[in-house]
Amino acid sequence: MALLTAIILVALATIVATAIVSQTSLSARRAIAVFTVAQSLALAEGAEGMAGYLLRDNRQKNPQIVAPNQDWAKPRGPLEIDYGAVLEASLEDESGKFNLNSVVMAAAGTGAPGTGAPTFAGNGAPAAAASTLLVRNRTGVAQFEFLLKSLGLNDGYAAQLVDWIDSDDQPIYPGGGEDSLYLAQEPAHRVPNLPLTSISELLAMGMDRASYDRLAPYVTALPPATKLNICTAPGEVLDAITGDRSYAIDSKQFALQRQQNPCFPDLAGFISGLGAAQKPGLNIGTTSSYFRLRTWITIGTTRFTLYSLLEQGQSGQTRPIFRTFGTE
Repeated sequence: MALLTAIILVALATIVATAIVSQTSLSARRAIAVFTVAQSLALAEGAEGMAGYLLRDNRQKNPQIVAPNQDWAKPRGPLEIDYGAVLEASLEDESGKFNLNSVVMAAAGTGAPGTGAPTFAGNGAPAAAASTLLVRNRTGVAQFEFLLKSLGLNDGYAAQLVDWIDSDDQPIYPGGGEDSLYLAQEPAHRVPNLPLTSISELLAMGMDRASYDRLAPYVTALPPATKLNICTAPGEVLDAITGDRSYAIDSKQFALQRQQNPCFPDLAGFISGLGAAQKPGLNIGTTSSYFRLRTWITIGTTRFTLYSLLEQGQSGQTRPIFRTFGTE
């Protein structure tokens, strides 16, 4: 009996010791993970500060032009900025992409939404003035339809997008869809009737993943009145403005022209080449106020990714207005 009792006590002690070691190890790993995330976020916020410095410096040197051959557009890293912590970062001009919110505009006499920095309500949606009514912008819709067609996608998404954003509850025919369309889906949901804050809303609108991945590099979600920067816009987006396939035909030659000229295409030449049908509602320029910063932090085997939407004010100062972690 004494021997049996001793064996049982040893077994219980082993179980308790194993549980303590396991719990201690789990707590240590959890603490390391929390510390690594906190360290990565701090380093990524430092990258936002570095990006702000580059953009402010570029604004002072080139107040009239933001172009891809300037210093801000060069990727940074990999750079070891702390022991065992490696940073990589790149800036992208969001104003050079097609703004999905440009398919609508303010109705006459109801104000002009999106002329300044976007503000957000408590649920993350843009806080629009109650008196502002958003209606279809035919010029923006035609441009988006051309972009979709040039990428081999269904141009019916343009009508769906208008109904997703505009203020009324009457679906556009053909191709549109208001609450009645989405309430019949699983899960059921309504249209927001507000400007997009993320291009991922296209997926909630019903766009399939393959089409979304094809379109994503060319579009953004900014305030409706944001000007398109033709100096950084891809050839496909410029073709959507002109309504003719030209800039995207030879991508290598297009990139070479971008490196050899302060801004390609030239603003005056680009406007003079447009027809009468393309000029009404034209909203283009050669500067930018919104940039997407992609930051990758590697600490050991852990990789942390931060996507920051930066807004640059007239003074050259920048501030992050939207952050996502791990995925855009």
